[in-house]
Amino acid sequence: MTIGDPPCDRRGGHRPAATDAPPLVIATTNPGKLREIRQMLAGLPLQLRTLSEWPDVDAPEETGSTFAENARLKASYYAKITGLPTVAEDSGLEIDALGGAPGIESARFGGSASTYPEKFALIYERLARTPMADRSARFVCALALVADGTVQFEAVGRVEGQVAPEPRGTGGFGYDPIFYYPPFGSTLAEAGPRKDEVSHRGVAFAQLRRHLLAQAGLRS
Repeated sequence: MTIGDPPCDRRGGHRPAATDAPPLVIATTNPGKLREIRQMLAGLPLQLRTLSEWPDVDAPEETGSTFAENARLKASYYAKITGLPTVAEDSGLEIDALGGAPGIESARFGGSASTYPEKFALIYERLARTPMADRSARFVCALALVADGTVQFEAVGRVEGQVAPEPRGTGGFGYDPIFYYPPFGSTLAEAGPRKDEVSHRGVAFAQLRRHLLAQAGLRS
């Protein structure tokens, strides 16, 4: 995808907004992720579009064995359906004492219908005999940009930390309340706006932002 390419939507009934900016579909239905990604790409000369414009499209089955594979799978799937350049990400929490779980199953950990407090409880149950010093963990985010049937850019972001002694904070979303980030002395749910500076998603999308600006010959 090159900034400046004209919009081209192969699906009828979905007109682009009244702008000459090229479109980019953000392929997520997670409101927390969508909010963060919009903030991270704010100011780019792009027409950011969301899957809400294609409400009848089912989500693909995530059959990849890594975050990167699932990101490519989702970006390719939605790019084919919409006919538009699409960015998708796959992300989650890896806990070393649990062999990397929940990992790519983060959203489905404990069952797809389980709430995050229920997921937290299951994690603490499994870590009951693990000392705090051995509760290292990381958030991982892999993204893929697909246009014209090819993967045009990929990036991975990570943030290292550990599982907090107990959930703390009301900001963020997902596993943020149980992810303790030592440089801040707090969980990411307590970090406020600082979260975007260090988060796995922030790191990955900062790389995408630089890529898109470079293509346009612009600077951030």
